[in-house]
Amino acid sequence: MRLIWVVDDEDNIRELIRRYLEKEGYRTRTFASAEALNRALAVETPDMFILDIMLPGHDGLTLCRQIRERYDIPVIFVSARSEEFDRVVGLELGADDYLAKPFSPRELVVRVNNIFRRMKPAANSEKPLTLENIVIYPEQRKITVNGEETVFTTREFDLFSLFAAEPGRSFSRSLLLEKLWGYDYEGDNRAVDDTVKRIRKKLHEKDARPVLTTVRGYGYRLDV
Repeated sequence: MRLIWVVDDEDNIRELIRRYLEKEGYRTRTFASAEALNRALAVETPDMFILDIMLPGHDGLTLCRQIRERYDIPVIFVSARSEEFDRVVGLELGADDYLAKPFSPRELVVRVNNIFRRMKPAANSEKPLTLENIVIYPEQRKITVNGEETVFTTREFDLFSLFAAEPGRSFSRSLLLEKLWGYDYEGDNRAVDDTVKRIRKKLHEKDARPVLTTVRGYGYRLDV
């Protein structure tokens, strides 16, 4: 059974999220501060973090940065700070998704389910996939460039794997949203654009040869 840790300084929000997640069959553990979570990390690790940004002491953005330095575990932000800057910074730090308060608990559960579903390797997907100087290992959920591992978040790995499975195919933004975020995702296409931007940056830093190309007015494709 998957274990999800929820960090929010509002008691009612922690309880609301906990009830919906446990109703869905997840185990949960809740924390009111980043410091409390860090103490718990010395003993065990969860399968996912759900973080607020506005926390006492270290804020959620700092906490996300610390998590990304040590773990490849999905992170979802749920925050009253809905400004575009906070959303973009959170995603650039490696968060897999972002919901602004007030939010629908059912939508949160859907996003949690979608992330975990995408983490499961498809049947017969264990064989590594090589595209020029990039190798994708579906079973380990690992990507190497020139033999060196490049750290991708859960969402980044899933999106790039989708492109890599069909190089040369143009994917519309709406199709990418449906496949990775779910058909009932209430956000806009910026979620796709932000994720592609982060993938491009990581590939460029490692001199990867396959290129994620923008298809103007439509979406993206991977050119090999």
